[in-house]
Amino acid sequence: MSITVEEIFETVNMTLRQNFDIRTVTLGINLKDCMDRDTDHFCGRIEQRIVTMGKKLNSAADAMEQKYGVPVINRRIAVTPVSLLAEPLPRTKTAAVQVAKTLDNAAAEADIDFIGGFGGYVQKGLTGSDENLMNALPQALSQTKRVCGFFNMGTTEAGLNMTAIERFGHILKDLAASSKTGIGCAKVAVFANVPEDNPFMAGAHHGIGEPDYALNVGISGPGVVKTVVEQNPDCDLTELSEVIKRTVFKITRAGELIGREVAQWLGVEFGIVDISLAATPAAGDSVAEIIEAMGVYRMGLPGSTAALALLIDAVKKGGAMASGHVGGLSGTFIPISEDAGMIRAVKEGALTLEKLEALTSVCSVGMDMFAVAGSTPADVISAIIADELAIGIANHKTTSVRVIPVPGKRAGQIVHFGGLLGSAPIMPVAKKASAAFIARKGRMPAPLKALRN
Repeated sequence: MSITVEEIFETVNMTLRQNFDIRTVTLGINLKDCMDRDTDHFCGRIEQRIVTMGKKLNSAADAMEQKYGVPVINRRIAVTPVSLLAEPLPRTKTAAVQVAKTLDNAAAEADIDFIGGFGGYVQKGLTGSDENLMNALPQALSQTKRVCGFFNMGTTEAGLNMTAIERFGHILKDLAASSKTGIGCAKVAVFANVPEDNPFMAGAHHGIGEPDYALNVGISGPGVVKTVVEQNPDCDLTELSEVIKRTVFKITRAGELIGREVAQWLGVEFGIVDISLAATPAAGDSVAEIIEAMGVYRMGLPGSTAALALLIDAVKKGGAMASGHVGGLSGTFIPISEDAGMIRAVKEGALTLEKLEALTSVCSVGMDMFAVAGSTPADVISAIIADELAIGIANHKTTSVRVIPVPGKRAGQIVHFGGLLGSAPIMPVAKKASAAFIARKGRMPAPLKALRN
């Protein structure tokens, strides 16, 4: 892949003035050959591999920062879904928590920011290993700092596992209760149609179709896109789409260049570049402010869904033109706590929980990093999850939920998480929803794709 001098100068300008960065380099590691019936042996083997490769990943990321001057914000590792790895292990909470602590200790020793994969695929049912891991989740994530978990609870082909969704509302309540701010819930996401090569937490894991090692990179450029939108206040929407496409093309090229060099440094395969626009709490680094720069008065008001649809379409087209290895989630994140514009919209009443759900019909991910009162019933949380994942299976797209029930907080108050997780207003939510519906459990059938003669 040839990079011109002009592209290098443009990348430097985006980095210095518009908050462009490599949000994450995520190394996927296959741990299936470490499986063992003895928990201590298994933990020892995975810890050694993670520490060794994690230190190499850090060295490679440091070298790329020095070479190109583009910040690499997070260094992460994703492992084979732990529910698969834990099949031979004793099906006890103690064993599952020991694995989580091993992952956490290994990530800490290698100075890795997050390690993902503590979860599994449960869209059609729960194995004994799945159930054990799910039941251990509150203890495992409350006793670790860097471990992230995921569960894929639905696919367009299989439908929705409503039994797992019903249970998960209770699990999230238990997990939230284990910390003052419910922060543990920020480290787990539930999905429909989860991709196997996602570099972004909390859903990152090394899918079963992946090679032994793969280096995936996630770029971030909301500030860059916002700048070009502001520079074109009078163009029509067709022209605006073209401007955004060209911008995303440039940042994707830069991201793939760095990702490939990190992979070469490590001696592993290059996987994908995830072109998602991922906001931060930093000023000028907001996806909501891109929508507002397009002409929508405030994110969440009428016009927001159409503007977001235009943005995500342009992002995907620009990335696809730039690289043959676009993957992961690749679209636009709209988390509440991590985006200053989203936070402002919630505080002003422009963005409600119902409108957030509507936005996810065109957004790439789902209802992400939003907080509700700690008193919210478990069945209401499960119903929110079911609604969002149903959008995913009906539209054959990835959707997810990362909801944080904050103990002791009520609607309208603010919870502060710190760092990239930011802060979030507690969003109002019904205290009664669909308890009888959720209690039915079972599996919601897959949607009909077509009627054929």
